[in-house]
Amino acid sequence: MIKIGTALFEACEELEREKGISKDVIIASLCDAMVTAYKKHLHQKEVPNVEAILDEQSGEIGVFRTKLVVKEVQDPDLEISLEDAQELDDEVELEDEVKIEVTPENFGRIAAQSAKQVITQRIREAERNLVLNEFLEKKGTLTTGIIQRVENRNVIVNIGKTDAIMPQKEQIPGEYYKSGNRIRVFVLNVKETSRLPQVIVSHAHAEIVRELFELEVPEIEDGIVEIKSISREAGYRTKIAVLSNDPDVDSVGACIGPRGSRIQTIIGELKNEKIDIVRYSENPVEYIVNALSPARIVSVDILADDEYSKEAFVIVPDDQLSLAIGRDGQNVRLAHKLTGWKIDIKSESQAAKIEYAPHQMAQDDYEEDAIEDEVDEIAEEIREEEEYAMDEEDVAEFEGDEQEAEESTEE
Repeated sequence: MIKIGTALFEACEELEREKGISKDVIIASLCDAMVTAYKKHLHQKEVPNVEAILDEQSGEIGVFRTKLVVKEVQDPDLEISLEDAQELDDEVELEDEVKIEVTPENFGRIAAQSAKQVITQRIREAERNLVLNEFLEKKGTLTTGIIQRVENRNVIVNIGKTDAIMPQKEQIPGEYYKSGNRIRVFVLNVKETSRLPQVIVSHAHAEIVRELFELEVPEIEDGIVEIKSISREAGYRTKIAVLSNDPDVDSVGACIGPRGSRIQTIIGELKNEKIDIVRYSENPVEYIVNALSPARIVSVDILADDEYSKEAFVIVPDDQLSLAIGRDGQNVRLAHKLTGWKIDIKSESQAAKIEYAPHQMAQDDYEEDAIEDEVDEIAEEIREEEEYAMDEEDVAEFEGDEQEAEESTEE
Protein backbone atom coordinates (compact mmCIF):
# COMPACT_ATOMS: atom_id res chain seq x y z
CA MET A 1 0.00 0.00 0.00
CA ILE A 2 1.12 3.55 -0.71
CA LYS A 3 0.71 6.19 1.97
CA ILE A 4 -0.81 9.38 0.58
CA GLY A 5 -1.89 11.06 3.81
CA THR A 6 -4.80 13.45 4.29
CA ALA A 7 -3.68 16.16 1.83
CA LEU A 8 -5.60 14.48 -0.99
CA PHE A 9 -8.87 14.53 0.90
CA GLU A 10 -8.40 18.19 1.80
CA ALA A 11 -7.78 19.00 -1.87
CA CYS A 12 -10.91 17.05 -2.83
CA GLU A 13 -13.01 19.01 -0.36
CA GLU A 14 -11.62 22.29 -1.68
CA LEU A 15 -12.42 21.33 -5.27
CA GLU A 16 -15.93 20.37 -4.25
CA ARG A 17 -16.44 23.78 -2.62
CA GLU A 18 -14.93 25.84 -5.42
CA LYS A 19 -15.97 23.98 -8.57
CA GLY A 20 -18.75 21.73 -7.33
CA ILE A 21 -16.87 18.57 -8.31
CA SER A 22 -17.71 15.68 -6.00
CA LYS A 23 -14.97 14.11 -3.87
CA ASP A 24 -16.05 10.69 -5.16
CA VAL A 25 -15.14 11.77 -8.69
CA ILE A 26 -11.59 12.65 -7.59
CA ILE A 27 -11.13 9.43 -5.65
CA ALA A 28 -12.46 7.34 -8.55
CA SER A 29 -10.06 9.19 -10.89
CA LEU A 30 -7.15 8.43 -8.58
CA CYS A 31 -8.03 4.73 -8.47
CA ASP A 32 -8.33 4.58 -12.26
CA ALA A 33 -4.93 6.26 -12.53
CA MET A 34 -3.39 3.63 -10.29
CA VAL A 35 -4.78 0.83 -12.46
CA THR A 36 -3.52 2.56 -15.62
CA ALA A 37 -0.06 2.94 -14.11
CA TYR A 38 -0.02 -0.72 -13.07
CA LYS A 39 -0.84 -1.82 -16.63
CA LYS A 40 1.98 0.33 -17.96
CA HIS A 41 4.31 -1.17 -15.37
CA LEU A 42 3.45 -4.67 -16.65
CA HIS A 43 3.62 -3.45 -20.29
CA GLN A 44 0.17 -4.88 -20.89
CA LYS A 45 -2.90 -3.15 -22.33
CA GLU A 46 -5.40 -5.45 -20.64
CA VAL A 47 -4.99 -6.92 -17.17
CA PRO A 48 -8.17 -8.62 -15.92
CA ASN A 49 -9.54 -8.48 -12.38
CA VAL A 50 -7.37 -5.53 -11.28
CA GLU A 51 -8.59 -2.59 -9.19
CA ALA A 52 -7.22 0.09 -6.92
CA ILE A 53 -8.60 0.52 -3.40
CA LEU A 54 -8.25 3.63 -1.25
CA ASP A 55 -8.57 3.34 2.51
CA GLU A 56 -9.79 6.75 3.67
CA GLN A 57 -9.14 5.99 7.34
CA SER A 58 -5.48 5.07 6.93
CA GLY A 59 -4.89 7.29 3.90
CA GLU A 60 -3.33 4.43 1.93
CA ILE A 61 -3.96 3.23 -1.62
CA GLY A 62 -2.95 0.02 -3.34
CA VAL A 63 -3.50 -2.15 -6.41
CA PHE A 64 -5.34 -5.42 -5.87
CA ARG A 65 -6.09 -8.40 -8.06
CA THR A 66 -9.12 -10.61 -7.60
CA LYS A 67 -8.42 -14.37 -7.76
CA LEU A 68 -10.61 -17.44 -7.50
CA VAL A 69 -9.84 -20.03 -4.79
CA VAL A 70 -9.37 -23.49 -6.39
CA LYS A 71 -7.84 -26.87 -5.55
CA GLU A 72 -5.37 -26.89 -8.45
CA VAL A 73 -4.12 -23.64 -9.97
CA GLN A 74 -4.07 -23.59 -13.77
CA ASP A 75 -3.86 -19.82 -14.32
CA PRO A 76 -1.80 -18.07 -11.62
CA ASP A 77 -3.04 -14.66 -12.76
CA LEU A 78 -6.67 -15.55 -12.09
CA GLU A 79 -6.54 -18.39 -9.58
CA ILE A 80 -5.05 -19.15 -6.15
CA SER A 81 -4.80 -22.38 -4.20
CA LEU A 82 -6.82 -22.93 -1.07
CA GLU A 83 -3.69 -23.22 1.07
CA ASP A 84 -2.25 -19.92 -0.13
CA ALA A 85 -5.60 -18.20 0.27
CA GLN A 86 -6.03 -19.43 3.83
CA GLU A 87 -2.68 -17.88 4.73
CA LEU A 88 -4.33 -14.57 4.00
CA ASP A 89 -7.70 -15.39 5.52
CA ASP A 90 -8.48 -18.50 7.56
CA GLU A 91 -12.17 -18.39 6.69
CA VAL A 92 -11.67 -18.62 2.94
CA GLU A 93 -13.24 -21.62 1.20
CA LEU A 94 -13.16 -23.09 -2.31
CA GLU A 95 -14.81 -21.05 -5.05
CA ASP A 96 -14.46 -17.86 -2.98
CA GLU A 97 -12.85 -14.76 -4.42
CA VAL A 98 -10.01 -13.03 -2.64
CA LYS A 99 -8.31 -9.70 -3.28
CA ILE A 100 -4.53 -9.91 -3.31
CA GLU A 101 -2.38 -6.80 -3.24
CA VAL A 102 -0.07 -6.58 -6.24
CA THR A 103 1.27 -3.06 -5.76
CA PRO A 104 4.82 -3.04 -7.18
CA GLU A 105 7.73 -1.78 -5.12
CA ASN A 106 8.79 1.84 -5.71
CA PHE A 107 5.45 2.36 -7.46
CA GLY A 108 4.72 5.72 -5.85
CA ARG A 109 6.51 8.01 -8.32
CA ILE A 110 5.09 6.24 -11.40
CA ALA A 111 1.61 6.22 -9.91
CA ALA A 112 1.87 9.90 -8.97
CA GLN A 113 2.73 10.97 -12.53
CA SER A 114 -0.09 8.90 -13.99
CA ALA A 115 -2.50 10.08 -11.31
CA LYS A 116 -1.72 13.72 -12.05
CA GLN A 117 -2.59 13.32 -15.73
CA VAL A 118 -5.74 11.29 -15.16
CA ILE A 119 -7.03 13.46 -12.30
CA THR A 120 -6.45 16.65 -14.31
CA GLN A 121 -8.32 15.17 -17.26
CA ARG A 122 -11.18 13.93 -15.10
CA ILE A 123 -11.49 17.27 -13.32
CA ARG A 124 -11.79 19.04 -16.69
CA GLU A 125 -14.38 16.56 -17.87
CA ALA A 126 -16.35 16.87 -14.65
CA GLU A 127 -16.18 20.66 -14.78
CA ARG A 128 -17.27 20.67 -18.41
CA ASN A 129 -20.22 18.39 -17.67
CA LEU A 130 -21.27 20.53 -14.71
CA VAL A 131 -21.21 23.69 -16.81
CA LEU A 132 -22.93 21.95 -19.73
CA ASN A 133 -25.75 20.59 -17.58
CA GLU A 134 -26.20 23.87 -15.75
CA PHE A 135 -26.50 26.00 -18.86
CA LEU A 136 -28.55 23.47 -20.79
CA GLU A 137 -31.11 24.01 -18.04
CA LYS A 138 -30.71 27.79 -18.40
CA LYS A 139 -31.08 27.73 -22.19
CA GLY A 140 -34.00 29.94 -23.16
CA THR A 141 -33.97 31.91 -19.90
CA LEU A 142 -32.67 35.25 -18.67
CA THR A 143 -29.51 35.48 -16.57
CA THR A 144 -27.25 38.21 -15.20
CA GLY A 145 -23.56 38.49 -16.04
CA ILE A 146 -20.61 40.85 -15.89
CA ILE A 147 -19.00 42.22 -19.05
CA GLN A 148 -15.37 41.07 -19.21
CA ARG A 149 -14.06 42.48 -22.46
CA VAL A 150 -14.74 43.03 -26.16
CA GLU A 151 -12.92 40.80 -28.66
CA ASN A 152 -13.34 41.07 -32.42
CA ARG A 153 -16.71 42.83 -31.95
CA ASN A 154 -17.86 40.00 -29.68
CA VAL A 155 -18.68 40.84 -26.08
CA ILE A 156 -17.39 38.35 -23.49
CA VAL A 157 -19.75 38.09 -20.52
CA ASN A 158 -19.04 36.12 -17.35
CA ILE A 159 -22.23 34.35 -16.28
CA GLY A 160 -20.93 32.31 -13.37
CA LYS A 161 -18.84 29.24 -14.02
CA THR A 162 -17.95 30.20 -17.56
CA ASP A 163 -17.62 33.11 -19.97
CA ALA A 164 -20.33 33.48 -22.58
CA ILE A 165 -20.04 35.05 -26.02
CA MET A 166 -22.40 37.75 -27.26
CA PRO A 167 -21.99 37.99 -31.07
CA GLN A 168 -22.38 41.35 -32.79
CA LYS A 169 -25.76 40.43 -34.27
CA GLU A 170 -27.09 39.76 -30.75
CA GLN A 171 -26.00 43.19 -29.48
CA ILE A 172 -28.17 46.30 -29.37
CA PRO A 173 -27.10 48.71 -32.14
CA GLY A 174 -25.31 51.73 -30.72
CA GLU A 175 -24.99 50.20 -27.25
CA TYR A 176 -21.65 50.70 -25.48
CA TYR A 177 -20.53 47.64 -23.52
CA LYS A 178 -18.10 48.65 -20.77
CA SER A 179 -15.99 46.12 -18.87
CA GLY A 180 -17.17 45.53 -15.34
CA ASN A 181 -20.79 46.53 -15.98
CA ARG A 182 -23.54 44.11 -15.02
CA ILE A 183 -25.81 43.07 -17.87
CA ARG A 184 -28.94 40.97 -18.20
CA VAL A 185 -28.73 38.58 -21.14
CA PHE A 186 -30.76 35.79 -22.71
CA VAL A 187 -29.10 32.35 -22.96
CA LEU A 188 -29.56 31.65 -26.64
CA ASN A 189 -27.61 28.43 -27.18
CA VAL A 190 -25.11 26.06 -25.56
CA LYS A 191 -22.55 24.30 -27.76
CA GLU A 192 -20.54 21.35 -26.48
CA THR A 193 -16.80 21.60 -27.21
CA SER A 194 -13.70 19.62 -26.26
CA ARG A 195 -13.01 22.13 -23.48
CA LEU A 196 -15.65 24.12 -21.62
CA PRO A 197 -19.06 24.41 -23.35
CA GLN A 198 -19.52 27.53 -25.44
CA VAL A 199 -22.50 29.57 -24.27
CA ILE A 200 -24.08 32.06 -26.70
CA VAL A 201 -26.06 34.91 -25.13
CA SER A 202 -28.13 37.74 -26.56
CA HIS A 203 -28.96 41.26 -25.45
CA ALA A 204 -31.30 41.84 -28.41
CA HIS A 205 -33.61 38.80 -28.25
CA ALA A 206 -37.36 39.43 -28.01
CA GLU A 207 -37.65 36.96 -25.13
CA ILE A 208 -35.72 39.40 -22.93
CA VAL A 209 -38.78 41.64 -23.05
CA ARG A 210 -41.00 38.71 -22.04
CA GLU A 211 -38.75 37.84 -19.08
CA LEU A 212 -38.67 41.47 -17.93
CA PHE A 213 -42.46 41.74 -18.04
CA GLU A 214 -42.79 38.47 -16.12
CA LEU A 215 -40.45 39.85 -13.46
CA GLU A 216 -42.15 43.24 -13.17
CA VAL A 217 -45.83 42.34 -13.69
CA PRO A 218 -47.22 39.92 -11.06
CA GLU A 219 -50.38 39.36 -13.11
CA ILE A 220 -48.29 37.83 -15.89
CA GLU A 221 -46.42 35.53 -13.51
CA ASP A 222 -49.76 34.48 -11.96
CA GLY A 223 -51.28 33.76 -15.38
CA ILE A 224 -53.99 36.41 -15.11
CA VAL A 225 -52.43 38.39 -17.98
CA GLU A 226 -50.96 36.43 -20.87
CA ILE A 227 -48.33 37.57 -23.37
CA LYS A 228 -49.56 36.40 -26.77
CA SER A 229 -46.88 37.78 -29.07
CA ILE A 230 -43.76 39.97 -29.13
CA SER A 231 -42.02 41.73 -32.01
CA ARG A 232 -38.83 43.65 -31.38
CA GLU A 233 -36.23 45.71 -33.16
CA ALA A 234 -33.68 45.93 -30.38
CA GLY A 235 -32.62 49.39 -29.34
CA TYR A 236 -35.48 51.07 -31.17
CA ARG A 237 -38.97 49.73 -30.58
CA THR A 238 -40.94 46.75 -29.30
CA LYS A 239 -44.59 45.77 -29.63
CA ILE A 240 -46.09 43.31 -27.15
CA ALA A 241 -49.62 41.86 -27.40
CA VAL A 242 -51.28 40.97 -24.08
CA LEU A 243 -54.57 39.33 -23.15
CA SER A 244 -56.39 39.34 -19.81
CA ASN A 245 -57.96 36.09 -18.63
CA ASP A 246 -59.90 38.00 -15.97
CA PRO A 247 -62.58 40.48 -17.14
CA ASP A 248 -61.91 42.62 -14.07
CA VAL A 249 -58.21 43.06 -14.93
CA ASP A 250 -57.08 45.41 -17.68
CA SER A 251 -54.18 43.76 -19.48
CA VAL A 252 -52.61 47.00 -20.71
CA GLY A 253 -53.07 48.78 -17.38
CA ALA A 254 -51.48 45.88 -15.50
CA CYS A 255 -48.40 46.07 -17.71
CA ILE A 256 -48.11 49.83 -17.37
CA GLY A 257 -48.51 49.76 -13.59
CA PRO A 258 -49.44 52.54 -11.15
CA ARG A 259 -48.36 55.83 -12.72
CA GLY A 260 -46.36 53.89 -15.28
CA SER A 261 -43.95 52.48 -12.68
CA ARG A 262 -43.73 48.96 -14.16
CA ILE A 263 -43.27 49.97 -17.78
CA GLN A 264 -40.75 52.64 -16.83
CA THR A 265 -38.62 50.06 -15.02
CA ILE A 266 -38.61 47.85 -18.12
CA ILE A 267 -37.86 50.78 -20.43
CA GLY A 268 -34.95 51.75 -18.18
CA GLU A 269 -33.61 48.19 -18.31
CA LEU A 270 -33.83 48.32 -22.13
CA LYS A 271 -32.02 51.68 -22.30
CA ASN A 272 -35.11 53.76 -23.14
CA GLU A 273 -36.31 51.48 -25.92
CA LYS A 274 -39.86 52.45 -26.98
CA ILE A 275 -42.51 49.86 -26.01
CA ASP A 276 -46.06 49.66 -27.41
CA ILE A 277 -48.45 47.52 -25.34
CA VAL A 278 -51.20 46.16 -27.58
CA ARG A 279 -54.46 44.45 -26.61
CA TYR A 280 -54.71 41.05 -28.22
CA SER A 281 -57.95 40.09 -29.96
CA GLU A 282 -59.23 36.99 -31.73
CA ASN A 283 -60.88 39.34 -34.20
CA PRO A 284 -58.20 40.00 -36.84
CA VAL A 285 -59.57 43.42 -37.74
CA GLU A 286 -59.49 44.60 -34.15
CA TYR A 287 -56.07 43.03 -33.60
CA ILE A 288 -54.59 44.75 -36.65
CA VAL A 289 -56.07 48.11 -35.59
CA ASN A 290 -54.51 47.72 -32.14
CA ALA A 291 -51.17 46.59 -33.57
CA LEU A 292 -50.88 49.69 -35.77
CA SER A 293 -51.32 52.05 -32.83
CA PRO A 294 -50.79 54.93 -32.25
CA ALA A 295 -52.08 55.57 -35.80
CA ARG A 296 -55.83 56.06 -36.34
CA ILE A 297 -57.42 53.58 -38.74
CA VAL A 298 -60.34 54.26 -41.09
CA SER A 299 -61.02 50.70 -42.22
CA VAL A 300 -59.52 47.22 -42.46
CA ASP A 301 -60.47 44.84 -45.27
CA ILE A 302 -59.48 41.17 -45.03
CA LEU A 303 -58.18 40.09 -48.45
CA ALA A 304 -57.07 36.56 -47.56
CA ASP A 305 -57.39 34.44 -44.45
CA ASP A 306 -56.37 30.81 -44.88
CA GLU A 307 -53.50 28.48 -44.13
CA TYR A 308 -51.49 29.82 -47.05
CA SER A 309 -51.74 33.57 -46.56
CA LYS A 310 -53.19 36.24 -44.31
CA GLU A 311 -53.50 39.62 -45.99
CA ALA A 312 -55.27 42.80 -44.97
CA PHE A 313 -55.85 46.13 -46.70
CA VAL A 314 -55.80 49.09 -44.31
CA ILE A 315 -56.96 52.64 -45.01
CA VAL A 316 -55.82 55.51 -42.79
CA PRO A 317 -56.40 59.28 -42.90
CA ASP A 318 -53.97 61.16 -45.10
CA ASP A 319 -52.28 62.78 -42.10
CA GLN A 320 -51.83 59.38 -40.38
CA LEU A 321 -50.08 57.52 -43.22
CA SER A 322 -46.52 58.28 -42.13
CA LEU A 323 -47.38 57.47 -38.52
CA ALA A 324 -48.98 54.15 -39.48
CA ILE A 325 -46.02 53.12 -41.62
CA GLY A 326 -43.42 54.46 -39.21
CA ARG A 327 -39.85 55.52 -39.81
CA ASP A 328 -38.37 53.28 -42.51
CA GLY A 329 -41.55 51.16 -42.28
CA GLN A 330 -40.83 50.17 -38.69
CA ASN A 331 -44.38 50.45 -37.30
CA VAL A 332 -46.05 48.35 -40.00
CA ARG A 333 -43.13 45.90 -39.98
CA LEU A 334 -43.46 45.30 -36.24
CA ALA A 335 -47.26 45.05 -36.59
CA HIS A 336 -46.77 42.39 -39.27
CA LYS A 337 -44.41 40.38 -37.02
CA LEU A 338 -46.75 40.79 -34.06
CA THR A 339 -49.97 39.71 -35.79
CA GLY A 340 -48.64 37.43 -38.51
CA TRP A 341 -50.71 39.34 -41.08
CA LYS A 342 -49.37 40.94 -44.25
CA ILE A 343 -50.62 44.53 -44.02
CA ASP A 344 -50.97 46.88 -47.00
CA ILE A 345 -51.54 50.47 -45.85
CA LYS A 346 -52.96 53.24 -48.04
CA SER A 347 -54.18 56.74 -47.27
CA GLU A 348 -57.75 57.74 -48.08
CA SER A 349 -56.68 59.69 -51.17
CA GLN A 350 -54.56 56.78 -52.41
CA ALA A 351 -57.43 54.37 -51.80
CA ALA A 352 -59.79 56.67 -53.73
CA LYS A 353 -57.47 56.58 -56.74
CA ILE A 354 -57.31 52.80 -56.53
CA GLU A 355 -61.12 52.65 -56.44
CA TYR A 356 -61.39 55.15 -59.35
CA ALA A 357 -59.04 53.21 -61.57
CA PRO A 358 -61.23 50.11 -62.03
CA HIS A 359 -64.30 52.34 -62.58
CA GLN A 360 -62.45 54.39 -65.20
CA MET A 361 -61.29 51.21 -66.92
CA ALA A 362 -64.85 49.97 -67.03
CA GLN A 363 -66.03 53.31 -68.46
CA ASP A 364 -63.29 53.22 -71.09
CA ASP A 365 -64.26 49.67 -72.00
CA TYR A 366 -67.91 50.74 -72.30
CA GLU A 367 -67.04 53.65 -74.59
CA GLU A 368 -64.78 51.45 -76.68
CA ASP A 369 -67.53 48.86 -77.03
CA ALA A 370 -69.98 51.63 -78.03
CA ILE A 371 -67.62 52.87 -80.73
CA GLU A 372 -67.13 49.34 -82.00
CA ASP A 373 -70.90 48.86 -82.11
CA GLU A 374 -71.34 52.11 -84.03
CA VAL A 375 -68.63 51.12 -86.52
CA ASP A 376 -70.31 47.75 -86.97
CA GLU A 377 -73.66 49.45 -87.64
CA ILE A 378 -72.11 51.75 -90.27
CA ALA A 379 -70.35 48.84 -91.91
CA GLU A 380 -73.63 46.89 -91.95
CA GLU A 381 -75.41 49.82 -93.64
CA ILE A 382 -72.69 50.09 -96.27
CA ARG A 383 -72.88 46.37 -96.85
CA GLU A 384 -76.67 46.52 -97.25
CA GLU A 385 -76.40 49.45 -99.69
CA GLU A 386 -73.83 47.54 -101.75
CA GLU A 387 -76.03 44.47 -101.77
CA TYR A 388 -79.01 46.63 -102.75
CA ALA A 389 -77.02 48.26 -105.56
CA MET A 390 -75.90 44.85 -106.74
CA ASP A 391 -79.52 43.69 -106.76
CA GLU A 392 -80.56 46.66 -108.92
CA GLU A 393 -77.78 45.91 -111.40
CA ASP A 394 -78.86 42.28 -111.58
CA VAL A 395 -82.46 43.32 -112.22
CA ALA A 396 -81.43 45.79 -114.90
CA GLU A 397 -79.21 43.20 -116.48
CA PHE A 398 -82.02 40.65 -116.30
CA GLU A 399 -84.50 43.10 -117.84
CA GLY A 400 -82.03 43.97 -120.61
CA ASP A 401 -81.53 40.29 -121.44
CA GLU A 402 -85.26 39.68 -121.47
CA GLN A 403 -85.88 42.60 -123.86
CA GLU A 404 -83.19 41.36 -126.24
CA ALA A 405 -84.83 37.95 -126.19
CA GLU A 406 -88.22 39.38 -127.14
CA GLU A 407 -86.75 41.40 -130.02
CA SER A 408 -85.03 38.36 -131.43
CA THR A 409 -88.34 36.42 -131.27
CA GLU A 410 -90.18 39.08 -133.19
CA GLU A 411 -87.61 39.00 -135.92
